[in-house]
Amino acid sequence: MFQFIQEQKELEHVLTLMSQQDVYGLDTEFIKVDTLWPKLGVLQINVADQVFLLDGTRLDFSSFWPKVFAAKQNIFHACGEDIDLIYHYSKGNHLNNVFDTQVALSFLGHGLQVSYQNALKEILNIEIDKDQTRSDWLARPLTEEQKAYAANDVLYIMNLADELKNELKKKGHYQYVLEDCKSLTLEIATETPKEKLYEDVGNYRHSRKQLMQLQLLSVWREEMVKALNQPRSFILKNATMIDLVEKNPKNTFQLSQVKNIRPNVVREHGKTILDIIALLPPMEEWPLRIARPIKHSSKDITHDVDNMIGNLAEELVIPKEVLMRKKWLGALYQHVVFHGDEQDLPQYLLGWRYDLLTKPLIELLHKDAQYLSMQMKVNE
Repeated sequence: MFQFIQEQKELEHVLTLMSQQDVYGLDTEFIKVDTLWPKLGVLQINVADQVFLLDGTRLDFSSFWPKVFAAKQNIFHACGEDIDLIYHYSKGNHLNNVFDTQVALSFLGHGLQVSYQNALKEILNIEIDKDQTRSDWLARPLTEEQKAYAANDVLYIMNLADELKNELKKKGHYQYVLEDCKSLTLEIATETPKEKLYEDVGNYRHSRKQLMQLQLLSVWREEMVKALNQPRSFILKNATMIDLVEKNPKNTFQLSQVKNIRPNVVREHGKTILDIIALLPPMEEWPLRIARPIKHSSKDITHDVDNMIGNLAEELVIPKEVLMRKKWLGALYQHVVFHGDEQDLPQYLLGWRYDLLTKPLIELLHKDAQYLSMQMKVNE
């Protein structure tokens, strides 16, 4: 049913099989509890209808990663964390040959986040156990239950993908899914510039001074977590950073009263943190205020936007929530108000959606630009 590979010479057989095939089913099991970077426990691969469990604690994968990047297609289910791990271990950038069965299922009306277990039940009428989810994948030896669980994650994935591809091709949606998978893997590969990290922490309520403090804290935290290989929450949680700049402590005692700050962080980094929030650059270098989220256009345009999305969703037989996500629509509003560059829009909006929906929506929202701009001024 499967083979557990722990020796390098055994991996050579897998690499040979991979050279003879160009489509692989992949999954990973890892631990990411007290580290920034995941620790690979097991990498599962289905190649030529054979399942191999590759020991992430013992094997050298340097010859394995290039074959993954060169494949015609790599099949995953809910690939986000797997792709992130592959990027880290391979030092590669943008795996653009992915078919994600969870993305495929969303186009076929099964919801945005259907689990692998439910997907197999719904599409193939196969039931599998998921009772090893929280296993210690770094412990050795692995139990037989762990191995069986890991093997199941790729044992059926090729059959699942084949069924979904057939359905997608009948509906004319296969290329759409491939494009969305490319956009997803690019999104995972794209690291937020350091100077923009604060935008994921701050909000429109914060003053320019507070945003400057958050920017400096965010950069410091990022440098610390990468140097120490610790989760960001081990240094400063986002909520802690917000409380920090809102309370603006002046000494270690006041700092220790900040929400959820760890005592060891106060001891080891307290002076640094206090200096960061006190020693700011000149005011002209502070970030501008963050715009309040634009929730609605004027009444008529809101109705027209909803209709445009709904009509296209009905015409293409694609769920509305797959066709247009709330955050993408928000990006379109901001694009119109601030006269942005279209290339800065989410990649999802620049592919197959562009002519069908993005461009018509931009034209529609431009009719409402004056109203939207007025709303921005009201919200400042």
